[in-house]
Amino acid sequence: MFTKILIANRGEIACRVIDTARKLGVATVAVYSDADANSRHVKLADEAVHIGPPQPAQSYLLGDRIIQAALDTGAQGIHPGYGFLSENPDFVDSVEKAGLTFIGPSSDAIRKMGLKDAAKKLMVDAGVPVVPGYHGEDQDPTLLAAEADKMGYPVLIKAVAGGGGKGMRRVDDPADFADALKSAQGEAQTAFGNPDVLVEKYILSPRHIEVQVFGDGTQAVHLFERDCSLQRRHQKVIEEAPAPGMTEEVREAMGMAGVRAAEAIGYKGAGTVEFIVDGADGLRTDGFWFMEMNTRLQVEHPVTEAITGVDLVEWQLRVASGEGLPKQQDELTINGHSFEARLYAEDVPKGFLPATGTLSHLKFPEGARADTGVRAGDTISPFYDPMIAKLTVHAGSRAAALRMLSSALSHTEVAGSVTNLAFLGALTRHEGFAAGDVDTGLIERDLDALTAEPGPSLSDIGAAALCALDLLKREGTGFTLWGGQNHFVTLTHAEEQFDVVVTSYGADRHMITVGEDQIEALCLNGQWKMGGDRGPRVAKAGNVVTVFAQSGLEFYVSDPLDQDAGAGAGAGVIEAPMPGLVKAVFATAGQEVKEGDRLAILEAMKMEHSLEAARDGVVAEVLCADGDQVEAGAPLIRLEDEEEDA
Repeated sequence: MFTKILIANRGEIACRVIDTARKLGVATVAVYSDADANSRHVKLADEAVHIGPPQPAQSYLLGDRIIQAALDTGAQGIHPGYGFLSENPDFVDSVEKAGLTFIGPSSDAIRKMGLKDAAKKLMVDAGVPVVPGYHGEDQDPTLLAAEADKMGYPVLIKAVAGGGGKGMRRVDDPADFADALKSAQGEAQTAFGNPDVLVEKYILSPRHIEVQVFGDGTQAVHLFERDCSLQRRHQKVIEEAPAPGMTEEVREAMGMAGVRAAEAIGYKGAGTVEFIVDGADGLRTDGFWFMEMNTRLQVEHPVTEAITGVDLVEWQLRVASGEGLPKQQDELTINGHSFEARLYAEDVPKGFLPATGTLSHLKFPEGARADTGVRAGDTISPFYDPMIAKLTVHAGSRAAALRMLSSALSHTEVAGSVTNLAFLGALTRHEGFAAGDVDTGLIERDLDALTAEPGPSLSDIGAAALCALDLLKREGTGFTLWGGQNHFVTLTHAEEQFDVVVTSYGADRHMITVGEDQIEALCLNGQWKMGGDRGPRVAKAGNVVTVFAQSGLEFYVSDPLDQDAGAGAGAGVIEAPMPGLVKAVFATAGQEVKEGDRLAILEAMKMEHSLEAARDGVVAEVLCADGDQVEAGAPLIRLEDEEEDA
């Protein structure tokens, strides 16, 4: 076993690896950028080495600098986590050339699975079923269109390199193929430096089921399947294991296909073989096809750990240090059911736009596993993925596990950034999902219902008002009152304004009036009651009050001397929705534009965001240029004022 390893990653996965290393008595070295100097993974590690500025290309993607840090600190191996350099075969070669151990597969195995087209040819030879499609090297648009015609629409255009939904387009009509191809190739070039694509038949009722495999370089086993069908724009949202509706016959066929895939490339370590599954008429042995293999540990690995009792990171360290497979296939069993939900800093009403912010409050419930790389007081950086945490639950049945997940989400408290917490909670209450009737299109079909905001209750508004007026203070689970008798405060939530009057009758009783509605706040035995029911927990940071009800409600406390601050931009100014890099500007002064025209591209949090004209008009000013780093709210392009009718 190693005595010291370096973790070439950050955030929750770095913390996750540190936890297991510590359990095994293995010392850890963290690496960090300027943005992560005070991060959780740096504090948890035994040592930490600074490697550069916040931009990944100048820090976490600098393999030579990371290898030197390992050599300087006496680390024997490098764990790559996932993302960054985890599937970079050149990095693996450099690690081994330096006399270190890469805790993962060989560079040869990564190369074989790195390009989707070549990997599928390899899988055909290994007897693994693949989706009908074109995986050739000829990228002539006419040829690709002809191949699409042969297999029949709808088809899916996919970048041969990379993942995460980038460079991927579904095409339903032959007339749209050329534009979709050009768009996919452009995105692939930007994201991966490789514009090549493949074209596949699109499965109309697709499920995404993946098999966890583990190999020692010669032999492999599978640790059963995970269902990752609940996706938003090809990004996984909630994962579960085992897959609902799975039969032993299909599990055996799919699991052994995963094992054949791993053994075909001499796979060593943890990996995932992803299958697209036709869910139109139940799961069948002839209804699943190889999509790709992820040659690394997956974000959703905790659900597999929960149902098998296996610590996959421990297995990684043991096998990389020269030990054999810890268990054989017949020693692996499934126990119960597990769900994992990905909690992100993102603005759901604005199209799931990644968000930033300083986490003024963060609390996870007991009974759920919370994998996180942040703490209260940490800032969600625009340079990295905006994940706050992964919440994982485990119970004896799917129904019981889903109830646990719903409860865990409802008791998770986050303040300081908008999140997808309410959206995740709505998914746990979705009837189709509860019944196990899932496919990759579920979220898009029911998006309006899943993102509907019910609005705050009178109790929520009352709790926010008491907190805003500094009339309550937490004492454990209760509150302590102090202060005067007559109070007024204006709160804003989701652009709705509430003028609140609080009338105090001593330290433990208040009457809260909002318009024509009233509710009594009463403290009994240290516990606040709002209208007779238990009052919600609250947190305050600056002029923002967060009420921990309905997965978190933010109220802005208005300054009566600044009622009109920030007004006037309107639809005539295109602003940066978040901090980021201006990747491209398409507008010029004097140019006529139509509503919906793309005026610029902003790159932030590993994604590109198109900024479009909100109305017809003429460009008055372009206030940014390619390559500019801008803050959230920065004006980028201004349209001429609209002429008013006489």
